[in-house]
This record gives sequence, structure tokens and C-alpha cells, in this order.
Amino acid sequence: MTTDTPTPSDDAPPPAMIKADLLAGLFFILLGLSIFYGAWTMDRLEVRRIHPMTVPGLVPGMLAIALTLCGTILSFRSLRTPATGGWQQLSGAVLSGAAARAGSVMLLALIYTLGLVGTLPFWAATGLFVFTFIMVFECWLSEPRKPWLKSLLWASGLALVTATVVTLVFERAFLVRLP
Repeated sequence: MTTDTPTPSDDAPPPAMIKADLLAGLFFILLGLSIFYGAWTMDRLEVRRIHPMTVPGLVPGMLAIALTLCGTILSFRSLRTPATGGWQQLSGAVLSGAAARAGSVMLLALIYTLGLVGTLPFWAATGLFVFTFIMVFECWLSEPRKPWLKSLLWASGLALVTATVVTLVFERAFLVRLP
């Protein structure tokens, strides 16, 4: 008599994902502990007679504890799961085209937030970000690659419209003073 129930190895995650979970769990533990330290050392405003349940670091501290707990659970779960050959498979996934695209998104976002916003006017930083993003992903990281001239025109137009609309919405509708 045969059964159609899967064996435990059939529904187990791939070894590379188990190792990725371990690294992600350790990252979340470190991030949670760092945030908790920042929340704990934040000014409590006792001199202004602020109630202890409304101090500025309370919510970030609770979220940091939850993040640390989730990272710990993820790490322990991945340590308990066998993953033969997981590190080799993980290195192949990290060096893949999808990983390059994800890394490019993170790099462009960091350049935008940490480098351009505040250095350039907001509309210019946003337009440059949109333009660069489109050019990188259409002319460099896409398969097949798009023609430069067509992408240049498309990226310029979309960057101009996006920068204008985003700036006007934030300044006029949300009444936010932009840098």
C-alpha cells in the first residue's frame, strides 16, 4: 500500500535558504540589539515630567525586542535543520544576476537617501534618482538590453514628471517642507 504523504525531505527548504536564514537571523539580532541600545540610551525627558509610558524610546525599544526575538528564532531554526552543501549553494545565489539587481537597488537607494537628499534640492535629487534607476535597469541589468537613446528619452521624461509630481504632492497636499 502506497501513501501520497510527502516525506520530510520532500518539503524541506533548500540548503542555501537554510544558510540564508541563519545569516538573516544573525543580522536581525544585531540590528535589534543596536536599535534597543539606541532606544535605551535615548533621552527620557524626566526634566519635563514626561510620563514613563510615553518616552521617545519606548516603541522603538519594544520593536527592537521583537526583532531580536524573531532573529533568534530564525537562527535557531536554521541551526537545527540539516543543510548539506548549503554554503556552496548560497554563494552561487549571492553571485547571481538577481542578487546583482537587488544589490543595485540597495546601492541606488542609499546614494539617494544618504548622498543626494539634502545635498541637492529635493526635486533634483528625486529626478536624478529616477533617471539613474531607469538607465541602470534598462541599459545595464536587463536582458535583452534596451537601446540607449530610447532609454535616455524615456528616463528623462519620467524623471522630470516624477520629480515634479512628488515634490508638488509633498509640498502642496501634505504640507511637508522638503530639503
